This record gives sequence, structure tokens and C-alpha cells, in this order.
Amino acid sequence: MEIQSIKNRFGIIGNSPALNYALQVAIQVANTDLTVLIIGESGVGKEAFSMIIHSLSARKHNPFIAVNCGAIPDGTIDSELFGHEKGSFTGAVDNRKGYFETVNGGTIFLDEIAEMPLGTQARLLRVLETGEYIRVGSSKVQKTDVRVIAATNKDLLDATRNGKFREDLYYRLNTVPIRVPSLRDRREDIYLLFRKFCVDFAEKYKTAPVQLDEEAQHLLVNYSWPGNVRELKNIAEQVSVLSTNKQVPAQEIKRFLPEHPEKRLPIVAPGQQGNAEFMNERDMLYKLFFDMKKDVTELKKMFFEIVHNPGSASVASYGRESFLSDFPLLHPDKQESLQPVISGAAQQPMIMPGNAIQEHIEVEESLNILDKEKELIIKALKKHKGKRKDAASDLGISERTLYRKLKEYDIEE
Repeated sequence: MEIQSIKNRFGIIGNSPALNYALQVAIQVANTDLTVLIIGESGVGKEAFSMIIHSLSARKHNPFIAVNCGAIPDGTIDSELFGHEKGSFTGAVDNRKGYFETVNGGTIFLDEIAEMPLGTQARLLRVLETGEYIRVGSSKVQKTDVRVIAATNKDLLDATRNGKFREDLYYRLNTVPIRVPSLRDRREDIYLLFRKFCVDFAEKYKTAPVQLDEEAQHLLVNYSWPGNVRELKNIAEQVSVLSTNKQVPAQEIKRFLPEHPEKRLPIVAPGQQGNAEFMNERDMLYKLFFDMKKDVTELKKMFFEIVHNPGSASVASYGRESFLSDFPLLHPDKQESLQPVISGAAQQPMIMPGNAIQEHIEVEESLNILDKEKELIIKALKKHKGKRKDAASDLGISERTLYRKLKEYDIEE
């Protein structure tokens, strides 16, 4: 089935490569019974993908239900999903069927799966592996044939490390991951969506659709959209209702956008592979640069403390000889061979040990990305004693990507 026909059927607007790839995966996996994990920020339309998968599957004539795990209290979620027996807890005045019983043969969409309590996660894992469950307050094992599609806006792999999500359940759910791109990752689609929403609201409120001038379009496209499509739709409705002029200028569109939009750094989505490997490598470099900045800041503080206040407690606790052994060029015996200091600051005199004054000359540091990437991979392997899986996890890339990088850079483990 063509992607465009799916877009028309479900009202999906946009032509970004990331969106098309996510749709292609959804279409391919729909006619199987594989468990699917949909990953994406809040407001990107994860539920629409679950409906696409269900409607294209052999279960399309059977029930479909969407369950928000974060909206159900911990004390009742087991009853909601698996049912309960009369008298099993206070308020259980009758037997009740759970969703896994009422939707038998169909599809359950578990949104915000990261909010599911650990006890319920264990029950869900059993359903996924054996198709069996037990009602609350019962000892009778029941069977069910339900396809599970889960969704999250959090990093489940990170949650497993913190003990907030079961690792075995994560790998069971992550059979087929689908990453729905955020709106700022598909900027070419923003104005198309905005125009569509404005036309819809014009029909709803029986007015002419608003138009944006070129500068206003630029502001719209370059806003960060932390609320994604949901936020864009809300803004479109506000503009449609509150704008007195149907040709909206940039100055007016500013009134509807927050003055300081939230700035976000890219994150690695769990299970992201294939065409998305570029994102993993980019995120790995972000991590490298932040670590380097932190190390340089600490080194500068230590250096100036020793140079300007050699008798301080902090210097004494570290040890002057220890510092000089770590940085031998600072040793008084080697002052004549001291090279210019690397710095990105403005040129200015710097006081060196022995009261020697040397001009601070700016030296170009190597910023070759490949060199830094290789250095970070070697560092991660040393940290984890050659364990590829742990090193890849620490770097934020897949083990397959790490293996390819080891071959590419000819790194011996």
C-alpha cells in the first residue's frame, strides 16, 4: 500500500523523510502480530500510528482500545487491564472483565507505558510471552489473543537502568520500534500543517482562512514547538479566532508564540537504527563536547588556583608534585620548553610559575569530528573493559553501530 494513500486516509500531512520512514515501518509491520513500541515526544501523533497498524492488520474488524497508563491510578490499573473477582478488594461489588478479555482478538494500545507500575509490568510480560493472565483476586488462568502496541515519550532504556522499568519487558516490547519525529525535526511540514488547520477552523467558525506573510512564516517554522503538532493546532485555532486581519504579519504572530521557546537537545530514541544512525552519531558528539567543556573548566580552575595561590588548602590537598607529574610542562625545571597555551579567549598576559610572564597566544585546536569520535569510542571501551554492549549503551549508540565504527577506525579491543 502506498504511503500517500495512508496519509490521505488518516489525515496525515507532511513529506519529511523521517515521517515517511516511520509510516513505511508501520505499514510493513501491520499485517503481523509483532509487538510494536512507538517512540516520540508528547503531541507528535503516536496514537494515529497505532490506529494505522490496527486498521491495516488482520484484526481490523475486531476491537481496538487505547489505554492511557499514566491516567489510571496504581491501585486500579491491574483491575482495568486484567479484570477482578467480586470481593477481591474494597469496592469490588461484582465480577469485572478487563481489557485483555473484552478486546480478545483485537488490539490494545498502551500509551505512556513508562508510567505503568512494576507489578503490572510483570503481569503484562506474562501476557506477551504466554498469552495468559489472571484476574485480580482469582487463581484461574485465562487465555487471551491480543496484539499489544505500546507508546512512550520517555527513554525506556534509561528507565531500566534506574530500576523504574523492567528490562525484560523493554526488550519484549521493543520488537519493532517506530520513532515518530518531532515537529522541529520536520520543519518543511510545519507551514503545510498550519494552513490545513487554519482551513479547518475557517470552516468550523465560518470565516475566511488566515494567511501569513513571509516573515511570519519564517517565525512559525523556526519556533521549537515543544508541544509538537498538538501545540501547532492550538496556535492555529488562536490565530484563526483572535486575528482581526486575515493577512497576519510577523508582529502579530509573535503574540501567539512564547517569547522564550524551550530549547532542547536531541536524544537517542531506544532501538533507533538503520536510517537513523546519523542521529545516534550526532548525539554521541554532543555528549563528547559537553564532557570536554566540563573537563576544560575544571582544569582551568585547578591551574589558576595553583598559579595564583600555591599555598591554598585545595592545592595542598591535591599535592603540588602530583599536579606537576600530571602536567609536566608546568614543572619549574622545564619552563624553558613550555609551549604556548591553548585558549579560545582573547589574547592577554598570563602569569606562569616562577613569575615568568609569557604572552598568551591563541593556538588552533583540532576539531576533526572523526578524531574526537574515535577517541570517545576508545575511552568507552577502556571504561567498560572491552564490553561492547556496555560501551555502546554509554555512548548512546547501537551495538551494531559500535561494531561498524571499530572496523572503520581499525580499533583493537
